[in-house]
Amino acid sequence: MKKDFLCLTDWSLEELEKIFTLALELKTKQKRNEQHRLLNGKTLGMVFEKSSTRTRISFEVGMYQLGGHALFLSSGTTQMGRGEPIKDTARVMSRYVDGIMIRTFSQEGVEELAKWSTIPIINGLTDMYHPCQVMADLMTVIEHKKNYRDLTYCWIGDGNNMANSWINAAAIFGFELRVATPKGYEPHAMVVERAKKLGARIRYLNDPLEAARGADVLNTDVWASMGQEEEQNRRAAAFVGFQINAEVIAVADPACILLHCLPAHRGEEITDEAIESKHSVVFDEAENRLHIQKAIMATLMA
Repeated sequence: MKKDFLCLTDWSLEELEKIFTLALELKTKQKRNEQHRLLNGKTLGMVFEKSSTRTRISFEVGMYQLGGHALFLSSGTTQMGRGEPIKDTARVMSRYVDGIMIRTFSQEGVEELAKWSTIPIINGLTDMYHPCQVMADLMTVIEHKKNYRDLTYCWIGDGNNMANSWINAAAIFGFELRVATPKGYEPHAMVVERAKKLGARIRYLNDPLEAARGADVLNTDVWASMGQEEEQNRRAAAFVGFQINAEVIAVADPACILLHCLPAHRGEEITDEAIESKHSVVFDEAENRLHIQKAIMATLMA
């Protein structure tokens, strides 16, 4: 039976930890120039309705390193952009490729694609979740902190797809998470309620300094995500004070690490000083998109 990677809560703790183990193994193999062609001859269809740097490059390079081929498909140059039903696209692509990665707006659209396809679907980002990114983030934590357990995580900023994904992660992996957002910009209520039912250890705050106090991992994202550009000025006013800067880092654990999924708007949600500081591991984090996604693809498609 095929399995998809749409949301972290679709997977068990044991399954996700196996992906971490494989990702670390594949990263080691690459650094040693050892072959790891686990998807030899396989093809990944990559559907993009949102622009991308890290997602496109990491999936395309990852498929090449695994011995497969990645096919770039922009919605604007396919029949999807002209209104072809998702269920038709899903059934046609299922006969051409071995897996689909989609980066789009609607989580419901991704779930419909998975419903009608007979091949694995990977969520490369929606407005609701970004599961590949949070897996890369936790892989980075494992590398720098030896494990992800017994740590305090702090999210500062918008209650967006990344905040939702961190809440899901806290529910599955069991670590303590503090989420600091301005009033009116909290994470999705359904995600919060589900995490509560799963017994997640999460505090929701409106004070960034309180959230960051003693934290081992600091994390943020842009204040206005793709599709919210017209809200930029309003959001900039609402998010004053919700910036990771020297003051926030000073109240965190002295050995804290700093994450950002990139691209960063330096001077808005994070200062240039912070992202270039000794605490920042954002470029290790960006690299690990490649390795964790190779592990996800190999798990689903091998």
